[in-house]
Amino acid sequence: MSKLRVSIACTLTSAELQSRGAELLPGLVARAVGRVPVTDGFRWAFAPTEGLLAELARVIDAERQCCRFLRFAVAAEPDGGPISLEVTGPPGTAQFLEQLVSGA
Repeated sequence: MSKLRVSIACTLTSAELQSRGAELLPGLVARAVGRVPVTDGFRWAFAPTEGLLAELARVIDAERQCCRFLRFAVAAEPDGGPISLEVTGPPGTAQFLEQLVSGA
């Protein structure tokens, strides 16, 4: 069985990304309380707030439409603890994410 290769590319134009940035990954991770590099991506930590999990789901759903190469993993710690979002992909994804969230 061969592996499917997906290009590291966002299908949004620069103007679309700029106008929708607040409702996509850049807007979400701007509120993170921490970021840790992981293999081919990053893990962002968030303070548990009302509606955060629903917002994570909306952002993931939107990002899956324009950045089809990304892999998302959400973890919610017990007893109302922190929530984390890990975003990874093929080699080169960490650099793509760095540019995406920094607006460079």
